[in-house]
Amino acid sequence: MFSSRFHWDARPNRLTEALEARRRAGAPILDLTESNPTRAGFEYPSEIPNAFADRRILSYEPSPAGALETRQAVAAYYAARGRTVAPERILLTASTSEAYGYLFKLLADPGDPVLVPRPSYPLFEFLANMESVEARPYPLVYQGGWSIDLDALAAAIGPRTRAVVLVNPNNPTGSFVKRDELARLEKLAARRGLALISDEVFADYAFAPDADRAATLEDVRECLWFSMSGLSKISGLPQMKLGWIVTGGPEKLRREAYAKLEWIADTYLSVGTPVQYAAARLLEAGETVRRQIRERTAANLAFARPALEGSAAGVLAVEGGWYIVVQVPRTRSEEQWALDLLTQEGVLVQPGYFYDFESEAFLVVSLLTTPESFREGIARLRRMIASS
Repeated sequence: MFSSRFHWDARPNRLTEALEARRRAGAPILDLTESNPTRAGFEYPSEIPNAFADRRILSYEPSPAGALETRQAVAAYYAARGRTVAPERILLTASTSEAYGYLFKLLADPGDPVLVPRPSYPLFEFLANMESVEARPYPLVYQGGWSIDLDALAAAIGPRTRAVVLVNPNNPTGSFVKRDELARLEKLAARRGLALISDEVFADYAFAPDADRAATLEDVRECLWFSMSGLSKISGLPQMKLGWIVTGGPEKLRREAYAKLEWIADTYLSVGTPVQYAAARLLEAGETVRRQIRERTAANLAFARPALEGSAAGVLAVEGGWYIVVQVPRTRSEEQWALDLLTQEGVLVQPGYFYDFESEAFLVVSLLTTPESFREGIARLRRMIASS
């Protein structure tokens, strides 16, 4: 009766079952997986709710690309970061997840592949499948730092491949695309007729500057490209449901892509009027939240590295974002590590296979966690490793 898109096994995994059992028992949990900034103890300024005190939210004037005023506010966000992005290149969406859906509709026919990084964002397969597109992985490799295996990426391109997805910085590895990688990708995409799609939701959360980093696709000229971001990460407001797509590349091709994106957006008109008129103030007030997130993640990272030093575990190199990857001994599977930490120490972490790590054994920990819980959780992790 139902679409073949719904082919996943919906049964809970062992970690989910153990977590629910612990909650039912009322046992304490140190949650080191928190990804929702609204539940992480940050102070949100009163300007955020006040941003909706605008009578224009009572009227409805649909625009497929989004209100010009809102797109100008997004352009101002980029201008403050030294980037010139005309509002005519920006199209609003309800989220970056919806932006992926729009771009897959734009670029691919049913069954066409798009290349996605591995390890990375765990919903790529779901998002692609919902658009009847194949998410085909290309590897990120770790050798003291993360990099794209460009040879493997090139080998993964087939005659029907339509796009290469970049997550910059990547989630959860926290690695940025480097300038030389982007230069090679641009040439490859132009030669093979591919688009580049760059998910930049964590771009404001770099831990240090790096001249080798390609923080934006703005200098890409030879192939069609799209970058995405939104209020969810930029202002720590996932509930506001406002994202966007920036279009770039050869101008004639870019204009055609933008016109088709407007057609897609006009079919749904999903972006709410209130958040559009509040956007400028939400972006401005969001700086207060961004500062708190940057301070929290930097402090937790600074604690984790020396706290695990000298143990059999270690924090992999990370450049930005909200997460760290902890490599633990292969004396047990990463799933078993996560289960034992939860059941014996009351500490919740994510095993690497949630993010498609191809080898053992890695645990993913959120740097958004409140400092007290983070420090205690890392201490318990070290204790378990020492006793194993």
